[in-house]
Amino acid sequence: MNKEYIRSFHELGMNDVGIVGGKNASLGEMISNLADAGVAVPEGYATTAQAFWDFLAHNHLRERIAERLAELDTNNMQALTSAGKEIRQWIIDAPLQPDLEQAISEAYQSMAVDGNHSVSVAVRSSATAEDLPDASFAGQQETFLNVSGLDNVLHKVKEVFASLYNDRAISYRVHKEFAHDEVALSAGIQRMVRSDMGASGVMFTVDTESGFTDAVFITASYGLGETVVQGIVNPDEYYVYKPALQAGNKAVLGRNVGSKAVKMIYSDRDSGELVKTVDVSKEEANRFCLNDEQLQQLGRQAMTIEQHYGRPMDIEWALDGEDNQLYIVQARPETVMSRNNKNIIERYRLQGKGKEIISGAAIGQKIGAGRARIIQQLADMDQLQDGDVLVTEMTDPDWEPVMQRASAIVTDRGGRTCHAAIIARELGVPAVVGCGDATTRIEEGSEVTVVCAEGESGKIYEGILPFEVHTAELDNMPPAPVKIMMNVGNPGKAFSFSSIPNAGVGLARLEFIINNKIGIHPRVLLDYESQPDDLKQKIEQLITAYPSPVDFYVMNLVEGVSTLAAAFAPSPVIVRLSDFKSNEYANLIGGDRYEPKEENPMIGYRGTSRYLSSDFEDCFELECRALKYAREQMDLTNLWVMVPFVRTLSEAQGVVELLEKYGLKRGEHDLKLIMMCEIPSNAILADQFLEYFDGFSIGSNDMTQLTLAIDRDSSLVSDLFDERNDAVKFMLSRAIQACKKANKYVGICGQGPSDHPDLAKWLVEQGIESMSLNPDTVIDTWLFLAGQKQDMN
Repeated sequence: MNKEYIRSFHELGMNDVGIVGGKNASLGEMISNLADAGVAVPEGYATTAQAFWDFLAHNHLRERIAERLAELDTNNMQALTSAGKEIRQWIIDAPLQPDLEQAISEAYQSMAVDGNHSVSVAVRSSATAEDLPDASFAGQQETFLNVSGLDNVLHKVKEVFASLYNDRAISYRVHKEFAHDEVALSAGIQRMVRSDMGASGVMFTVDTESGFTDAVFITASYGLGETVVQGIVNPDEYYVYKPALQAGNKAVLGRNVGSKAVKMIYSDRDSGELVKTVDVSKEEANRFCLNDEQLQQLGRQAMTIEQHYGRPMDIEWALDGEDNQLYIVQARPETVMSRNNKNIIERYRLQGKGKEIISGAAIGQKIGAGRARIIQQLADMDQLQDGDVLVTEMTDPDWEPVMQRASAIVTDRGGRTCHAAIIARELGVPAVVGCGDATTRIEEGSEVTVVCAEGESGKIYEGILPFEVHTAELDNMPPAPVKIMMNVGNPGKAFSFSSIPNAGVGLARLEFIINNKIGIHPRVLLDYESQPDDLKQKIEQLITAYPSPVDFYVMNLVEGVSTLAAAFAPSPVIVRLSDFKSNEYANLIGGDRYEPKEENPMIGYRGTSRYLSSDFEDCFELECRALKYAREQMDLTNLWVMVPFVRTLSEAQGVVELLEKYGLKRGEHDLKLIMMCEIPSNAILADQFLEYFDGFSIGSNDMTQLTLAIDRDSSLVSDLFDERNDAVKFMLSRAIQACKKANKYVGICGQGPSDHPDLAKWLVEQGIESMSLNPDTVIDTWLFLAGQKQDMN
């Protein structure tokens, strides 16, 4: 075999990027060094850069191409399209030099198995300026799947060569200042994984939106991986926790089922097409592609690859439907989060509210606004002007030349790891993908605001809404006189918030997870079989991906609390057990069938009294089951449990015994039980209550309401609601002193310190151990308490 023109992957490593490009060098590197560590990569061969240059020389093309591109203005879309098409046709029409054709023939024949000389391969592109730390080049050149037969392979190699001059690739090189005549192309010829019968996707060893480094982010869909990469489908999304993987514990932090409406599979040979896209049945689409064992196996392979390369990685994987094995088919450096300055934190905050038009998956954490341009086809891209919001069905690599003009991007289809999302992040442009029908819901030419700063869900609002940007340098934070913690309810923002200086989470409310992630009353799920058919039908689609209705409830709780605990580990994350009032529980699906109608739910059937009631105990057990799983199966022992609204000492004793009954015994597996100190009786009898708990977290809102007998929701007396009232401060001081006397934890998680700097200062003087603040007030309050900021408002 001609080694000058073709190399086996087994012979290659990362020192060969200049010979076979980044993608093929990486495949060789993994085959050579990581096979024994459990990373499975399909075998194959790669043509060399020399083969490409000699091909151009053989056909006198190198000078012609250079001349054609020398005067090209890549901002002129018509000129770019014309030049690219002409150059590609030159290459397609040119013959391969005989030595290269012979080398490819020998390599392809050597891949035959059991006498099958028409083995199916993927013919992939790999540029010598590809997959660099500061430029992804993702999707710039072509890949052809399910190629069989030597003549077809030879032709596809030429098509891969030609794709170096795709419009998008030409534009991208100019944008990144790479000389056209210094970039060569290698064609990889790799055995196909039968993911057409299984599943495939992309995974990152860093969270793509926040830069959180302790989780592997995995996307998955049925069939060949092009549907995920190109953004044709909205895939499943998963997070796997690296420290749990390393320790051999359960590690799945979260999962979201994608719509997965279509899949790409092998086409019939007689049709003339290599692959085709077919619909996925509703039943199959509503299931998760991967089980926990497969997710953990992918996570381990991702970690192995990341550790070998010493940097965050962007990895494509495939599940073979014949042998049920997982394979790695590409790995490249992650190019956005790994370059961000970790010492500077930038937060976008929407200041106004408009009518929400539609939502999807948020890409980035910024806000963009402008005039919406509905672009349905490539030929109309010149309609997009600088600062417009690009709205389209899906953005593929061909759209890259104009994506940088947009203030934001909105698509009907695609997931967080599709090519459009990758390029949007690289350009620093906020994008909302997978909206479903944005191109019909958003009016052409209308002014819109695209918000990606409110968690996993990105929203598009009518009008140009005001927003502000806050920047802080984290490496210059002075020491604070108390531990500054955060109130974090939304697991979708946990990774992002964890980058703010903090001592953990002082309040994580289970109600947020139940309300936003589950949305169904727990009693409905426990008694699912006895529910009326119309109610069953209403919730069936929500729970269908899970083994049972109860599993849906428990698994979502597990994933919510474990994401919070993982994001802030090893600092404590204090999770408050559910404290819905009866009217709030009634608002959950099916809740009105079970909840009483109370005159004043604020001081009614809530908190500990609810847990201890025979009507709710088995619902409460589901919460305990989830917390126990996260703490013990995932080893997230930094998760503390907080009990709300404990009215009497007998309730304190009863709830501690109930928690122990369901596996949450104080002190076992380092479990700390914290009581919400929010009722005057809690402060009055603080010494006695502390006998049952490891400390207090003061809820200043309810303490103020109940001390002053003010309904905080009533506008008629709202001006009297003040957490700085002397009577309230008396209660707070009494609780703090009791904890200090007993040498137990005491913190505050109410709104007061976030709103009132003078109250925050007073709490420090009283000896409070920690303050849990709203994330947007942490930096200012920290600097104020450290004496470096005079005015927090």
